[in-house]
Amino acid sequence: MPVEKIKVAVIGGGLVGLSTALCITESLPQCTITVISEEFSPNTTSDVAAGCLIPHSYPDTSLDQQKSWFKETFDYLFKIANSSEAGEAGIHLISGWQIFKSAPKETYPFWWQTVLGFRMMNKAELAKFPSYTFGQAFTTLKCQASQYLPWMEKKIKSNGGYLERRKINNVWDLHGIYDVVVNCSGLGSRHLFGDHSIYPVKGQVLEVNAPWIKHFIRDGDGNTYIYPGISCVTLGGTRQNGVWSNLPNEQASKGILDRCCHLEPSLCEVSVIQEKVGLRPTRSALRIEKDILIKNGKQLTVVHNYGHGGGGYSIHWGTARKVSKLLQEVIPLPHNVYTKSKL
Repeated sequence: MPVEKIKVAVIGGGLVGLSTALCITESLPQCTITVISEEFSPNTTSDVAAGCLIPHSYPDTSLDQQKSWFKETFDYLFKIANSSEAGEAGIHLISGWQIFKSAPKETYPFWWQTVLGFRMMNKAELAKFPSYTFGQAFTTLKCQASQYLPWMEKKIKSNGGYLERRKINNVWDLHGIYDVVVNCSGLGSRHLFGDHSIYPVKGQVLEVNAPWIKHFIRDGDGNTYIYPGISCVTLGGTRQNGVWSNLPNEQASKGILDRCCHLEPSLCEVSVIQEKVGLRPTRSALRIEKDILIKNGKQLTVVHNYGHGGGGYSIHWGTARKVSKLLQEVIPLPHNVYTKSKL
């Protein structure tokens, strides 16, 4: 007898939407997943990010929860990095330094035990950065977005899921077609769900040709960073709260290059491949919860997963697993549940 599967729509085709959809296809085989998005890679905000796993802090989300999500994500990606799929998925280990002009209040951040080989920099290492007095050295993971996002798309399809390119203007358009909606629309949640607590933080980066750069360098304030990748080096960045423009700014690019050259003088004559801009969907706390919408006597079940801001790559798999657990609580039991008849 054919099994009638639970139909789930995932709104959003960026990092959060794809990872959530993939996690659901792997953990809840009773569901059929369709990812609906106006854009997919290479045209998403997630494609702009450098994809380096160094956690961002969310002031109104429990630190223990953030720590757990980061560990789950790191462990998941570490397994891929150590597998035959690493090359296709674009995931690799990367070592480097996070440096500070003065020592931070917490010399051991909440994530220090999850990354590899975390230690304080010695004087010889700090001599490379004359303007800085304190630093941390460690090895973490990096995702090449141009490979990782298509790799997830391929996995979703091979698990029986679907990708649909279209814009959702009203979430109620999905009522009656899908049993549950998973909202990973990021900034789209302002319009679709009336959440005006989420806002854009404009980020601009430069991709440059600098194959001699082998270690990441990150200013502890998070505004200046150098992340070597598979095909280029990403230089950043900017954080402009409430700015909706996704056009690159020439002055911002000059500032990025000047700051990065101060950290790594060998970049002074570097050739810029391209400027990229993304609008980080920012919120003081991530919204990951169940929601029941009611309209004209109709009901629509929604599970939200958005507000990752600039830290999506560091926690995306942990939040995807959380959504899968919430989804399991709201979907009906499969129709093919049989019990042994009593003789």
